[in-house]
Amino acid sequence: MSGPRDLFARPSPTTALSDAVRAVPSDSIRRIRRGAALTLLFAGVLVTGAATGSFDDPYRTVPTATRAPGPTSDEPQQDVADAAAEAMAAGKSPLEAAERAVSRSGDRWGAVYSEGEYEQFEDALDGEYTGVGLWAKRDSDGRIEVDRVQEGSPAASAGIRPGDRLVSIDGHKVDGRPVTEVVSLLRGDTLDDEGGDAGSAGTAEDTAAGTTVSLGLERGTRTWQQTLRRARLSTEDVTVRTLAGGITVVRVDAFTKGSGDMVRAAVEQATDASGFVLDLRGNSGGLVTEAVTTASAFLDGGLVATYDVNGEQRALHADPGGDTARPLVALVDGGTMSAAELLTGALQDRGRAVVVGSRTFGKGSVQMPSRLPDGSVAELTVGHYRTPSGHSVDGRGITPDLEADDDALQRAETVLSGLGQ
Repeated sequence: MSGPRDLFARPSPTTALSDAVRAVPSDSIRRIRRGAALTLLFAGVLVTGAATGSFDDPYRTVPTATRAPGPTSDEPQQDVADAAAEAMAAGKSPLEAAERAVSRSGDRWGAVYSEGEYEQFEDALDGEYTGVGLWAKRDSDGRIEVDRVQEGSPAASAGIRPGDRLVSIDGHKVDGRPVTEVVSLLRGDTLDDEGGDAGSAGTAEDTAAGTTVSLGLERGTRTWQQTLRRARLSTEDVTVRTLAGGITVVRVDAFTKGSGDMVRAAVEQATDASGFVLDLRGNSGGLVTEAVTTASAFLDGGLVATYDVNGEQRALHADPGGDTARPLVALVDGGTMSAAELLTGALQDRGRAVVVGSRTFGKGSVQMPSRLPDGSVAELTVGHYRTPSGHSVDGRGITPDLEADDDALQRAETVLSGLGQ
């Protein structure tokens, strides 16, 4: 829990989110407490939305003796810890005091989580969540539609299909609501009265597997109510399919625990593949070590990224032995963030992949979690990472080699056909 993280960013209004939840910290997340904040955090890994790009154990220790003064320092972290301690001594809420201190710090990616929601967050990074297995998206007219149904989930067992319209959740109308709020309702988060309704910042209680949720659904002229029982589910963050011409598409929705090894296995097993498409569209990040392992599937060792933590410089390297012979295209868009940008930058800078799509989000900062006196957790920015060529991603994003929108996959196929000749 002591290691640095690089958090995700807020998904666009049309981004599909699941009840697994993965979202993005925004200026308002400090007012979104408990489960609502977590909902923003993992509708994406726990659908597609925000979560974190966390550094796993190999990069957790952060020595203090060699830290040089820089644009970020320990002062904001200490201010937050002091505010929480003072509040606890005065019999007030340490979590609320910490939220106010984070807000005062001006840290765009700073956030505070209760102990319970941080545990949910850690579960999300492990690729697990409690939900019904639905991905939802909001159309341009504000209607909520089922975008994807997880195989073997309660939603799949009930016969819910992509394209079904989601009208209500436990009696709450969902048209016009942000997708993150819809996800919060799917998860069973309860909302407080601070803002009046579910459209405001709220408080969520942990929802256990076995609890039920009632959905109002429409399919064509048919309308019906469906009661689902929430279950403990595993996220499907890596999927593989083969296109005509022997092209293997590996899609990574989030870098959760084990996703990097899954990508490496997919590449190794695709012995007849003529080339690869690594689809990182909508990938808002995750565990940085998993992104590095994914890089190792396509690189023969070497530098993946450098990063600093309070002025101390560090480097991330790929393992040797990756597939460097067959052509590779990386698909990206504005929802490609954090650890996914770190990976994209490495593949682009080192000439391993042609990057196709649109400019990525531009989230290249590193957050450090720290435990507060009441067990809650504060995360504040302590540094930034750069691509192998020294390119800073934060606030800039990565420009693709070939611009493409809706036809990105088709453009990728064309590129691979040319590279394979």
